[in-house]
Amino acid sequence: MVSGIARAILTYRGFILSSVKREFQSKYRNSMLGAAWTVLNPLAMIVVYTVIFAQVMRAKLPGVDSTFAYSIYLCAGTLTWGLFAEITGRGQSVFLEYANLIKKISFPRICLPIIVVCNASLNFAIIFGLFTAFLIISGNFPGWVYFAVFPVLVIQILFSIGLATILGVLNVFFRDVGQFFSIALQFWFWLTPIVYPAAILPDNIRPMIAWNPMAPIIQAYQTIMVNGAWPQWMALLPVTILSIALCALGLQLFRKRSGEMVDEL
Repeated sequence: MVSGIARAILTYRGFILSSVKREFQSKYRNSMLGAAWTVLNPLAMIVVYTVIFAQVMRAKLPGVDSTFAYSIYLCAGTLTWGLFAEITGRGQSVFLEYANLIKKISFPRICLPIIVVCNASLNFAIIFGLFTAFLIISGNFPGWVYFAVFPVLVIQILFSIGLATILGVLNVFFRDVGQFFSIALQFWFWLTPIVYPAAILPDNIRPMIAWNPMAPIIQAYQTIMVNGAWPQWMALLPVTILSIALCALGLQLFRKRSGEMVDEL
């Protein structure tokens, strides 16, 4: 099944790349600032959170003793969470979004989640590249430890695309799934240590964070960017296993229901 999907992606790579290019261009067509909006939207959020939370959180972040360092902590969490939110948010509605194309043209439907991931990754590459440049210019680049970001990123993308594929298929048959997940995603953000460290939570709440699969991923990014240290790889093992399981389940669900989806669109 995996080899068949790989062949389909290679065969239809032109379709995938042209779709990514078309979506990127249409997103910023007739816009004076163009791709700058990719940076401005999360930047505005980071500024607001920094202004509101910096004075409160600064003294409570382990090893962080300045508002500037807290901003890096916040960027590391917010920007990477944005990638997860974009993949899952678009992924849960991608089959509905491309309903007309699915009905008219015969192509491997699995290409659609791949298009979502490619688009989200392109947006992420732009803003995270600028964030990296800022770290270098400001003298806060973590050094060789920075490259630990890439295996963490692979784990995050696997988790995101596995979850997005499951949600996308279910949302075709049960439209409430998309509405529910949009609400759940907002709660999920605040239950993840992004604007606060898990250490400041009450003792009876802290164990709940261990059940949040995004928590070790976000904490790994923050450890790399803020502390310049290698992440705790063993802490990422459970979410890695979960990510692989979600991808397998998503592919299995897609394979069984892909024929029925056309009738439901």
